[in-house]
Amino acid sequence: MHGLDILVRSLNSAGITDKHGNEWQYHSRSDRHSKIACWGILFDLLSSTPLLRKHVSEGVIGFGINHEIRNFVHDRKKDLDLVLCTPNGPASGTTFADLIGNYGIVLSMDEREVLASLPTLRRTPVGSVVMALEAKACMTAHQRALPRLYDELNSSHQTVHGSSEQAIAVGFAMINAAEHYLSPDLNKAFRASHPEWSKHNQPRDAMLAIEKVRQLPRRAKPGDQGYDAFSIAVIEMQNDGSGVSLVEGSPSPSPNDIYHYNTMIARLSAMYATRFKDLS
Repeated sequence: MHGLDILVRSLNSAGITDKHGNEWQYHSRSDRHSKIACWGILFDLLSSTPLLRKHVSEGVIGFGINHEIRNFVHDRKKDLDLVLCTPNGPASGTTFADLIGNYGIVLSMDEREVLASLPTLRRTPVGSVVMALEAKACMTAHQRALPRLYDELNSSHQTVHGSSEQAIAVGFAMINAAEHYLSPDLNKAFRASHPEWSKHNQPRDAMLAIEKVRQLPRRAKPGDQGYDAFSIAVIEMQNDGSGVSLVEGSPSPSPNDIYHYNTMIARLSAMYATRFKDLS
């Protein structure tokens, strides 16, 4: 699987400039990190799911960005980062590969070769949502951020399944395990001369966030409440332009954990192959 390597490698490059001219690898008011994470998930899913590749090559499946989904039950709406969908009109000129430049995604040579071997996935007007992906991050002030993190993620699967029971709801949480962090909110005009560092009690703070995310409901079949698949990734990022790294050991999910990234991709691939085998 390549998604987490793509995420970390891409975040190593500062891709966000604020109004004071500061360059950031992560900013809470930017969705760059979530777009990169969702792109990587879909990249791995395409690579590992023959039926999805067949549907893409036949034009049966396209994708949408920031698609507004309305919960029919509670009449609420929410924008989802990335969705797979049946087309509701002609495809646009934008392809899945075009998003690399849009989001500042950095691929290795091997990953570029894999991408070149995949059928061209095109952006289309959204008909029926087949799969909806939502990614969130908890980078600092972990304990204070937890209620909002939980509520935002919980509302996503509710909205997706309130619109379509058959749709696959996918969640991803990126948790920061760095002991020191440079917050864009606390470092604006005077970042260069007087940086204000946030200090974390690690691994405790990261574990609090992980435990909260694990409380989100999961579902085993259509009709249940919760996410169909979910992954947690732990990284170390100081957000000062220095290197970003993926935490392989504790407190990251172990390889046999249901929240491990590879487990999520395997579950999604099997679920897609079963649930949409008659899609045409």
